Amino acid sequence: MNDDFTIGLDLGGTQVRAALVRAGKVLARTAARTDVSGPEEVMRQFKALVAEVSRAAGSAPVRAIGMCAPGPLDTVSGVIDHIPTLPGWEQFPLCDRLSELFGLPAIVENDGIAAAFGEWQYGAARGLDHMVYVTVSTGIGGGVVVDGRLMHGARGMGGHVGHFTLVAEGPVCSCGRVGCFEAVAAGTAFGKRVRAAASGNPASYLGRMAEHETLEGRHAVEGARAGDAACLALVAEEADWLGSGFASLLHLYSPQMIVMGGGVSAAFDLLEPGIRARIRRDAMAPFREVPVVPASLGDDAGLVGVADLAIIRQRASNTLRRPACSEFSDMP
Repeated sequence: MNDDFTIGLDLGGTQVRAALVRAGKVLARTAARTDVSGPEEVMRQFKALVAEVSRAAGSAPVRAIGMCAPGPLDTVSGVIDHIPTLPGWEQFPLCDRLSELFGLPAIVENDGIAAAFGEWQYGAARGLDHMVYVTVSTGIGGGVVVDGRLMHGARGMGGHVGHFTLVAEGPVCSCGRVGCFEAVAAGTAFGKRVRAAASGNPASYLGRMAEHETLEGRHAVEGARAGDAACLALVAEEADWLGSGFASLLHLYSPQMIVMGGGVSAAFDLLEPGIRARIRRDAMAPFREVPVVPASLGDDAGLVGVADLAIIRQRASNTLRRPACSEFSDMP
């Protein structure tokens, strides 16, 4: 059991978050709205956030630090290629900068892979050898465990589970492709369908709500919980898209479980029947009864996962000098 204090950081387009973690438990956490001015401004934010959460460790030392971020992210070199929601980060040496800033062994990890690791080690998929984690939020990301090992692929860029073609003539995805799983099933796509439904029927539950605020998927979820027929239909449509994508992931990875996280998973109880029905229609027989469950760590999964990976790699270094980021590329 890991009993060292570690820091988990999460770089997001909307929020930056920090947590003090020990043995898979978040002991303190804090967040701030992301400063979009540039990477050095965000580094200063993280410096302040880490100082805040580190106080909960008292006099005990923090052993390592890890940051999860959206991709594409080269986790071997620790260099960001491009973050669509954060301009100005191209080719930023994130891992080396973290290590310099905090004087600690540092790692960087794709946020979906970090969350998959957290759920595998401490959450819904604990004890399994094969699992797929899917975060359904603004976009769709995730991570995969195969044969008891976290899958990374070349440059640590494996597990982009939102970017396979689900609809040949579908909408354009944020990645530039047409008809990706993300393009039809992410929270952004769900919100677009909700707004279209409200526009088409101004006298409806959603139409009346649109007079006062910008609608998102959560508004349809609220309406579905209240029994509105149009909202129930929208939630059923979202569940059907998710089930179709999950069926493909079952065929690709043959997991023992799919774990669903992200903001859309707050409606898992409403979505699950439709997800299950589509999987039973689309999946080949051996895959039809694989469970799909909500993430048990919620939005702490990535923070817990990347903090745990940081201390695992620090212990594996077997050296007293401060290692380079590339020395932490081997996965458990």
